[in-house]
Amino acid sequence: MELEKNERVNALFAFYQPLLTTKQNDYLQLYYADDFSLGEIAEEFAVSRQAVYDNIRRTEKILEEYEDKLHLLKNYTLRNQQTDAIQAYVQAKYPADEQLQQLVAGLENLEEE
Repeated sequence: MELEKNERVNALFAFYQPLLTTKQNDYLQLYYADDFSLGEIAEEFAVSRQAVYDNIRRTEKILEEYEDKLHLLKNYTLRNQQTDAIQAYVQAKYPADEQLQQLVAGLENLEEE
């Protein structure tokens, strides 16, 4: 459960990071991406562990609110699933069609940009 939460927060952070304040950005980066403890972050910023904890929880809630309104992560996930399904179908039914293979590869490249 904790791993799933971490993955979700990291994914939301990837989409909505530019909308966060510098402090929110720094705390989440250190906590989720760099695996700092609350105590280490508190020491780094000369604040209490509770202040760091509260800021991280508030920021997680903000990220979820952004997702509820904008659906960037949900839409990205759905597009990737559809692209994978299309690619599997094309490879199974039309393996010799180079142009179709290139078009499907182009879909995948769009998602990576």
